[in-house]
Amino acid sequence: MSEHRTTPPSGTGDRDRATAPSGRPGLSLGKDAAAGTVSADLPPDAGVALSTPAPLDGRGSPAAGPSGHGTSRGLGLHGSVGRNLGLVLALVLLCVVGAVTGGERFASIDNALTILRLAAVLGVLCIGMTFVITAGGIDLSVGSVLGLATVWASTLATQTMARDTHWIVMVGVALAVGVACGLINGILIAYGKIVGFMATLAMMVGARGLAEIIANRKTQVVSVPEFLDFFRASVLGVPVLVWMFVLVSVGGWVLLNRTTFGRRTVAVGGNPEAARLAGIKVRRHTMYLYALSGLTAGIAGIMMLARTTAGSSTNGQLYELDAIAAVVVGGTLLAGGRGTIVGTVLGVLIFTTLTNVFTQNNMSTSAQAVVKGVIIVAAVLIQQRFATRSRTT
Repeated sequence: MSEHRTTPPSGTGDRDRATAPSGRPGLSLGKDAAAGTVSADLPPDAGVALSTPAPLDGRGSPAAGPSGHGTSRGLGLHGSVGRNLGLVLALVLLCVVGAVTGGERFASIDNALTILRLAAVLGVLCIGMTFVITAGGIDLSVGSVLGLATVWASTLATQTMARDTHWIVMVGVALAVGVACGLINGILIAYGKIVGFMATLAMMVGARGLAEIIANRKTQVVSVPEFLDFFRASVLGVPVLVWMFVLVSVGGWVLLNRTTFGRRTVAVGGNPEAARLAGIKVRRHTMYLYALSGLTAGIAGIMMLARTTAGSSTNGQLYELDAIAAVVVGGTLLAGGRGTIVGTVLGVLIFTTLTNVFTQNNMSTSAQAVVKGVIIVAAVLIQQRFATRSRTT
C-alpha cells in the first residue's frame, strides 16, 4: 500500500512528523520546543522538526492563516504593538507629570537634550544586553567593562599615541577592551560551562579591580582635544552621542529582526536543546552574543569618556542593573525566547525621564531607588502573568 504524504513548503515543518532526506523520521521535540521562535536558517540535512502550535514561515515566525495574520496569540504582531503602545503611553504620562511639576524647566529643549544625552550611554549598553537576555543569558559585567574601557583608553600611553597619530587610537583601545572582556565571558560560559551569572559576576569584580590598578584610583583627564571636539559636537542640533545611540539601536534592530543571527538568538533563548538539534551551534553563538555585549560596553565607554572628559574606575557603577531593568521593562523576557529593541529603547527613555523628573523635584536618591525597584518588580510580575497565559492557551 503506497503512503500518501504531502511535502510542506520551504521554511515550514510538519507539526506531527518530519522526514529527513535519508527517509528516516525526524525527531519531534514536543511542546517544549514551542517556547521560543525557531530560526529558519536550518541545514537541509538536519532531519529535525520542531513541534509548534502553528506552522512556521520562512522567517521562523508563526505562518499566516487565511486572513494573513499569524496564528500565535501572545507573540504576534498585535502583542508587540500593544506592549510598545503601553510603553509609549507610560513615557507620555511621565512627560506630562514632569511638565506639571517642573514647568518650563522640564519642557525646555535643553532639558530634552539632557535626557537624551544621559539615555545614550545606558541605551547602548542595553542594546547588547537585549541580545544576551533574549538568548536566556545575563551579563552583570557591562558596567565594570565600561569603566575599564574608559580607564584603558585614557592612560598616558594611549593618549600619547593618540596625539602622535590620531584620536581614533583611543576608540580602538576602548572597543578592543570591551570585545576582549566579552569574549572571555562567552568562552567561560559556552565552553567552560560556567553559569552566566557567576562568570559575569567574576568579570564584574575583576574588571573593576583592574581598572583601579591601572588608574591607581585616580581620575585620568582626557587631553586629546580632537577626540573631545568630535564626540561633543552636534549634528542638526542633536549631540553626536545621541546619534551614536540611534545608529546602534537601528543596527541592533536590524540584527535581531532581519538576520539569521537574530533568529538564532531567539531560538537559543526559547529552547537551547531544540536549537542544537536543529543544527545551530549554540556554544559558538553564545560566545558571539557575549562578545557583542562587550562591544556595546566598549562603545558606551567611549561615549562616557567623551561626556565626562575623564577615565575613572568608578565610571559605569551599577549600570548593569539599570541596563537589565530597562531591558526587562521594555518587554524582553528574562527567561529568554523573546526580545525587542524598540521596547528596550522605550524602557531606557522611561527610566532616564523618570530620573530627570525625580531630580527636578529634589527627590532623594534613596526614594528614587525604591520607586525604580517597584517598577522592576511590577514589570517582572506582568511578564510572568503573560508567560503563564501563553503556556495555557
